[in-house]
Amino acid sequence: MSLIGGAACAAGGQFLLAVGARERTEIVSFLNHWIAMGLALYGLGTIFWIYSLSKAALVQVYPFTVLTYALIYLCSILFLDERPTLSGTCGVALVLVGLYLLTLK
Repeated sequence: MSLIGGAACAAGGQFLLAVGARERTEIVSFLNHWIAMGLALYGLGTIFWIYSLSKAALVQVYPFTVLTYALIYLCSILFLDERPTLSGTCGVALVLVGLYLLTLK
């Protein structure tokens, strides 16, 4: 559960960082509540990852980082109106199949 929580928090944090950075050009404009919330959520995700590493081997935990990629891809399409590509969608599908295969015992 902490692996999925870590991936979800990391993806959410990255999403909020993207929202906070969109269409901003001045350095001071990056100091906004979206960036602050993104950093906080990403930090919480890091705590989940560290906890996961205390319970399982790195070789078991690390593949779940690809879940973050899939979540970001989905969020960017659903909430940022970014267009999915065939190659991107196929890539996400392959990543998820690979993650599934790695979790089989």
